[in-house]
Amino acid sequence: MIDWMGFVVVLFAALVGAVVVVGLYSFGLKMLVRAGRVPVVTPATFTDAITVLTPAEIKSAAKKAAKAARKNPLSPAQKRIALIAAYSSFTLCGAAVLFGIYLIVPALHG
Repeated sequence: MIDWMGFVVVLFAALVGAVVVVGLYSFGLKMLVRAGRVPVVTPATFTDAITVLTPAEIKSAAKKAAKAARKNPLSPAQKRIALIAAYSSFTLCGAAVLFGIYLIVPALHG
């Protein structure tokens, strides 16, 4: 016998959890950029990669990010608030993931 109500509860919790984690992470990235701290991540080099950025392209992307950070129209106080909002959002995102793990792990033992 399938417990359909349990299935619906798990489905709903998974959807809400995914929306919360993705939403908090994307909001954190947006606030990080607004604070003038554009994250530039150099891509990993894979042997079977379709596209590999050259060092010149990576340098160009870092230069564009630095230029965008200098053009930021926010005051230093507004940048600080955006940075605090970004770190808070990342913290809440991590807490949501840890809470999900906390909910799953006891279920495996019971």
